[in-house]
This record gives sequence, C-alpha cells and structure tokens, in this order.
Amino acid sequence: MKNSVVTLVAILLFVVSPAFAQQGSSAGKAQRAILVTGASTGIGRNIAETLAAEGHFVYAGARKQSDIDELSTIDNIQGIRLDVTIQEEIDAAVAAITAEGRGLYGLVNNAGVSVAGPMIEMSEEDMQFQMGVNLFGPYRVTKAFAPLIIESKGRISTVGSIAGVLSGFFSGPYAMSKHAMEAFSDALSAEMQRFDVHVSVIEPGNYNSQISNSRIQRLAESGETGKGSLFEEDIKDMLDDPRDRLRYKSPDDVSAAVLHAMFNDRPKQRYLVVPVEEEAEITMFVGMLKLMQMNDDQAFSFSREELISIMDRAITAAEARQPPPGE
Repeated sequence: MKNSVVTLVAILLFVVSPAFAQQGSSAGKAQRAILVTGASTGIGRNIAETLAAEGHFVYAGARKQSDIDELSTIDNIQGIRLDVTIQEEIDAAVAAITAEGRGLYGLVNNAGVSVAGPMIEMSEEDMQFQMGVNLFGPYRVTKAFAPLIIESKGRISTVGSIAGVLSGFFSGPYAMSKHAMEAFSDALSAEMQRFDVHVSVIEPGNYNSQISNSRIQRLAESGETGKGSLFEEDIKDMLDDPRDRLRYKSPDDVSAAVLHAMFNDRPKQRYLVVPVEEEAEITMFVGMLKLMQMNDDQAFSFSREELISIMDRAITAAEARQPPPGE
C-alpha cells in the first residue's frame, strides 16, 4: 500500500507542476479590468502589481485610505475602498466600477485572515471573524460582481490554500474556511459554465505574506496569554514563535498562476502553487490518504487495481481540463 501511494504521489506531482510563466502571459492582448481584493500587502499586492505590469487595469481593494492612496500611485492600478465584510462597501465598489465604464473581466478573491487555536476553546466571535472574511467575503463579493463578470464572459479566481486539503493542530478555523472555498469554487464553476465564465481556485503553500503577523497582533490585542487553557503551553509557544511568514519567498509563483487562470485559453480549475517539493508531496499524500480512509472497509471498497484505474481516469480528465462526472 505504501509503495502504491508513493507512486501515485509521484504521478500527480508531475501532472500538477505549475509551469505558468509563459503559458499565462497576456502580452499583446487588449487591456482587461480586474478586481483584486485584499490588495494592500502580501499575495494580493503582488497579484495586483503583476497584473498591472502586464498592462491590465487593476481595481485594488483595500480597507485603509492610506493603502488606497498608495496603490493608486502605481501605473494601471486604482485603489478602491473594499472591506469584504461590509456589504455597503461592496455595493459602493460595484457602483464605482460600473460608473468607470471599463466593465470588469476578472475577479480575484484574495482577502483573507487567519485565526488559530484549539477547536474546543475557540470563541464563536473568533470563528465568525474567520468565516466572515475567508468564506462569506468571497461569497459576498462574487455575488455582487457576477453580473459584470457574466457580461464580459470573464474569469473568477479565489485564493484558497493547501489548507484546503490539509488541517491539523490549531489550524482548524483557517483550514475550515479554505476547505469551504474548495466547495464554493467547484459549485460556482459548474454554475458559471453556461455563461462562458471560467472559475478557478489558487492553492498556495507558504509564501511571504502578512497573514501570520495580523493573527498574532489580534491575539495580543485581545490579551490572550493561554492561561487556564487545556493547551496553555502550546498557546504560549505560538505567541512566542509566531512563525513569521515574511521569511518565505515572494509569492511571484502565485501571481503567475493567477495570470494563467485569467488569460490562458485552457485555464485550470485548480492551481497548486508551492515553493518546495515537500509541500506538494504532503498535500498530495494527505489528499490521497483521505481517499484511502474513505475506501477502507466500506460496502463497496475498491481494490488496489481498481483504485489505480480510477486514478488513471482522473489524470486523463485533469489533463483534458474536464470537470468531474455529474457537473
């Protein structure tokens, strides 16, 4: 069983290798208008600047006026006030972009936050905060801008995470939100096909961003120390070692995947984008492990040979950019 899993991991790693740089180029094409949420820092800022450098017009969503002003100084970028948790700001952004007259070809749902801690002690307030941004944010924004995207026969990309497959100690709330984004993107993809709108989910690994710093700052402001928790030492360790994501490489690979999803003639439904092979392997292994656990001693368990046959069919469908059966 172990050798079979390792072999399947190797096969899938080959299939999903993200060689996007040349394939996703939009050079020579007409300028398109694209909205990027959460564009003030990190991955969102990199995506906005990359799209603008390719000659496209970017509406860069941000919450703070200082960030909006700074973004607007960049060629081909117009900062726009957009807190994805506030419906009034979303509606105002729709009105402002509509009034500009460029239309809207692309939407990149990037805005996100991270909440960490033990599931059995997580406050409902923190859980609402996590889901309000990461899950209901893309839902609200996509719903509001869908008419413009449909009119343009455009593209929608949501920045998920390898946490859409992985989950573990203290990562429950964040992983829950990213697992939900996988389902959101799959359903949206099936529904938008009739309008010639392609939907994709980008699944980054560990890249340079501000998300961990924001999480630790929020914990500090709340006065969290871990005292009295069943996980007291673990919480103290987390606060002492926030695992600053600024030490990771720049998310240029993520922006390249977005370019491919936005402009390639054969966009993918999923883009696994990781900086090191180890992250790809563990993501693939865990994804397949879940399938093996589902298959274990169930009423219709498949043999190894049958599983390999199913995997071969899945690889063929992925290579052909085909949706799963039933969509």
